[in-house]
Amino acid sequence: MADEDDANNLGDDGDVDVGMSKKGKASAPIMGILKIVLIGVAALILIITIVVITVNIVGEKKFKSAPITEEFKKQRDSLDWYSSLDQIRTMTSDAVPASVNVTVVLGYKKDDKKASTEITERRIEIIDFLRRFFSECFAEELRPQNEQQLKMQIRDQINDDILSNSKIKDVKFTGLDVIRQ
Repeated sequence: MADEDDANNLGDDGDVDVGMSKKGKASAPIMGILKIVLIGVAALILIITIVVITVNIVGEKKFKSAPITEEFKKQRDSLDWYSSLDQIRTMTSDAVPASVNVTVVLGYKKDDKKASTEITERRIEIIDFLRRFFSECFAEELRPQNEQQLKMQIRDQINDDILSNSKIKDVKFTGLDVIRQ
């Protein structure tokens, strides 16, 4: 009997050990996965914190030392304006042409006598260019939403194709009427 009790005790102890080792074996992969996930989350939080701090430090230095462009200056440069161009009257390139009446003034660097002289000398060429430019446009292109783009195109083409010794800085329309018929 004692042998049976010993056998039962051994069997019970063996079953308990086997059962615990099965639970330990079953929970070991889950614990390993949880450890990996927690390490990953901690690493991610650490990396994000380092990146945010670095970007803030570098960003402050970069913006302090960055040059200020003309677009962001609070005070714009003063310009002299050449306003002796005649009113341009032409028709658009539409199937049913619209009438265009536009008065253009050209801005150049203040007290730039060279620019003033060259614009005066090339006045007829500039008027002819403006007439051709507006006659090649469609009425839809001459809408107020497109004015800034038109002004930049005119400025760039006058600087590139007509003027050689000076540059205009800005173009303004003192009048732009598109009359559809």
